[in-house]
Amino acid sequence: MNIGEVAEQSGLPAKTIRYYEEIGLVRPARGENGYRAFAAVDVHKLVFLARARSLGFTIEDCRALLALYEDRGRASADVKRVAQEHLGSIERKVAELQAMHATLSDLVTRCHGDDRPDCPILEDLAGRG
Repeated sequence: MNIGEVAEQSGLPAKTIRYYEEIGLVRPARGENGYRAFAAVDVHKLVFLARARSLGFTIEDCRALLALYEDRGRASADVKRVAQEHLGSIERKVAELQAMHATLSDLVTRCHGDDRPDCPILEDLAGRG
């Protein structure tokens, strides 16, 4: 398969596929003409990577997960560890977003939003709030 066909089947842009090849996540064969010759296994890896990235896994996490996926002797505990670490990261980000939401919501509530120049939002941003 050529890169266009693989892009269509995997749902990834050709640019992303080239990048994944460049960093060694996929290694398609090369024909005598030098063109990439993707196999079904490459498409499967790309779908795997697309799904992992859609869940927010980093490239390095994806590399680890792909290696674990390909290792039939793997322990599921190793996979779970990678996923749990990522879940912890997501939970920290959610907590940060909730704190941001609470702060900004309070500032918006305190701002009169009228013609007066005083504004608690700007005062807070300036460190005087």
